[in-house]
Amino acid sequence: MTAFCAAATQRILDPMLPRLAEVYTTTLSAASWAITAFAIVYGCLQLVLGPSGDRYGKLRVISLFSLLAAVASLLCALSGSLATLIAARMLAGVGCAAVIPLAMAWIGDNVPYEQRQAVLARFLIGQIGGLACGQTFGGLAAEQDWWQWPFLAYTLMFAAASGLLWYRAGRHERPRKRERESLGVSLRYVLQKPWPRVVLITVFFEGAAVFCGFAFVASHLHVAGGLPLTEAGLILAVFALGGLSFALLARRLVPKLGESGLCQSGCVLIAIALAAICLRPTPNVAIVGCYLFGLGFYMLHNTLQTTATQMAPERRGAAVSLFATAFFTGQSLGTAIGGGIIALSGTTPTLALAAVAVLPVGFGFARQLRRRDRALTDYAASADPTIR
Repeated sequence: MTAFCAAATQRILDPMLPRLAEVYTTTLSAASWAITAFAIVYGCLQLVLGPSGDRYGKLRVISLFSLLAAVASLLCALSGSLATLIAARMLAGVGCAAVIPLAMAWIGDNVPYEQRQAVLARFLIGQIGGLACGQTFGGLAAEQDWWQWPFLAYTLMFAAASGLLWYRAGRHERPRKRERESLGVSLRYVLQKPWPRVVLITVFFEGAAVFCGFAFVASHLHVAGGLPLTEAGLILAVFALGGLSFALLARRLVPKLGESGLCQSGCVLIAIALAAICLRPTPNVAIVGCYLFGLGFYMLHNTLQTTATQMAPERRGAAVSLFATAFFTGQSLGTAIGGGIIALSGTTPTLALAAVAVLPVGFGFARQLRRRDRALTDYAASADPTIR
């Protein structure tokens, strides 16, 4: 429920921008700061909140910040000017920043590694549903006189989730006692190990490669395919169905393909989807392409998420926050590169580049996973020769 609200809050204003510009008598560019303010705060706070979860208890931190997000959503509903809406959105960014990374870290603390990817895939249902509903409800509300109603709905859901999580934390969560350590010490502890650096570099390039293309799929369908932006946006929502399919099939796919197989299959599906949309920007091809993209993306990204929860078990909150920061930074870089290419050559080369760039990311990480597994097997065999 909390992940649903956080993801929905992140995307709710995307289709509302024209209505905000009308209500507050301003431009689309000025209204878009309500989205940008949330994103900036959300990204900057990732590194701070992870170590806090390690020290004080992940569920407690998520619960408190969810309550803050509830207050922020209420303030968004009551905002009487664009400036107050932007301030409320910044507060919402603070509240939502703790939810998904610390929830992943908590799952890592409480679910054995061999079962973790399937559980994380189930957790993805909340995120994917939130992304889809945020844009859908935002679009519906933008056409109505009382356009603030989604914010009140998320206020109630955030508050309910906060209470449930606090109750759960009091009964089941016992944060480890350790001496207070600085943010730098926690992050340095993670970064000094080789395997976390491999995972963080990979997710950075994954974000850059994938969103270099996906961020401009709707624009490509509009410019190259002649589709109205409304239709292109609806087609883009099929991405969520692909992700939901993976979440529902994860218990079968994970043991059948393994982590390396998921990475390879996922990046191939992403490449095929982007190439198809790039070459044939028609509605039917785009619908199938967006579905395959969602399926492939979550096959690859969920595998990376699962390995991130095991990068540094004793500092899992800090590790997953670093993971989120790397992914967020990669997305920003990829979108900037894609925008630069579009300014020079249009949308077609951008999607083509993304389709090619994602392949070495997935296959390279699959190779690293196999090397890690061989090293672990060799280490175990050296300690106990009967393992061989």
